[in-house]
Amino acid sequence: MKKAKKKDLLLGTLDLLILRVLNSGEKYGYGIAKSIQVLSSDALSVQKGSLYPALHRLENEGFIKAKWKTGDSDKPMKVYALTSAGKKQMEAEIAHWEAASSAINLVIKKT
Repeated sequence: MKKAKKKDLLLGTLDLLILRVLNSGEKYGYGIAKSIQVLSSDALSVQKGSLYPALHRLENEGFIKAKWKTGDSDKPMKVYALTSAGKKQMEAEIAHWEAASSAINLVIKKT
């Protein structure tokens, strides 16, 4: 049997994961990606080419807000925070994910 490789995120889950990570407080882009990697015990990795378009989309939809802050090295960094609309969206996406994963588990266990 082949050893499973580290997988890119499942289609449609990146927004949920970003919102969930930002629920604990504001983070800059790399910090979001690193949190997803750490919280998933290195099972998930987010590439810049996926992360930043998702952040821009979520910002345009009003689910997150961005502002510039000066980092430790006095270099300006864009940090992202969850909005109240984003919190509601996160809760809806978690409910959808839980329902879908329960249905998938039923199929897996019955076949």
